[in-house]
Amino acid sequence: MPATRILIADDEAPARARLRRLVDELDACEVVGEARHGREALELCESRRPDVLLLDIRMPGMDGLETARHLSRLDDGPAVIFTTAYDSYAIEAFDAQAVGYLLKPVRRERLLKALRQAARLSRSQADQLGGGGAPLARSAICVRKASGLQLIPVERIHYFQADQKYVTIHHDEGEDLLDEPLKDLAAEFSDRFIRIHRSILVSAARIERLEKRAGGQHELWLRDHPQALPVSRRHVTEVKLALRRPGR
Repeated sequence: MPATRILIADDEAPARARLRRLVDELDACEVVGEARHGREALELCESRRPDVLLLDIRMPGMDGLETARHLSRLDDGPAVIFTTAYDSYAIEAFDAQAVGYLLKPVRRERLLKALRQAARLSRSQADQLGGGGAPLARSAICVRKASGLQLIPVERIHYFQADQKYVTIHHDEGEDLLDEPLKDLAAEFSDRFIRIHRSILVSAARIERLEKRAGGQHELWLRDHPQALPVSRRHVTEVKLALRRPGR
């Protein structure tokens, strides 16, 4: 039986070293890498393909909860076990589809129990631990590029456009492909993006004006975007309501 591949993510070197020592003491387990922050953890999950990620919550930049939200969108992502000095994040941790929650200092027996639980859980069971409700919204979208993973902050995104199985993200720096369903993005970012067409979600904060063309077709203009977008008849009212919101 192959060894369980484990990635350790913690911004403190002594904490990483302690976890490595504990894993080394366990049978059929091996550490395949160490990450100092969330972004590095995502990159190593992409390249090392661990079975389990031991993930600290409080880290600089992208914290552990945000990292877990990104990984929960992957079909082949690792099981996540949080390791933290704080007990106040348990609910958020399981909302992010964690399969374990260990308080520091992590004990060998607790770690072994969590790893056994992770090995028993199927992906669908892990998803159910999150409660089955609306997903927690990410602050950035992670896309795969030839140069590696790139994080696109949500506030820089103009709109998402679906085309068959892929979604194109139009943002301040250009365009990128994303392998996520538009309906999942609509649910996750329902407070920041609105649907204007069956295949288009736009940033509500970037809506500039709505125009009615000859023949009754409506077009939407976004701030800092050079082209108008088609608005289907069924979504015109929603766009008009967005234009009337306070603070625009």
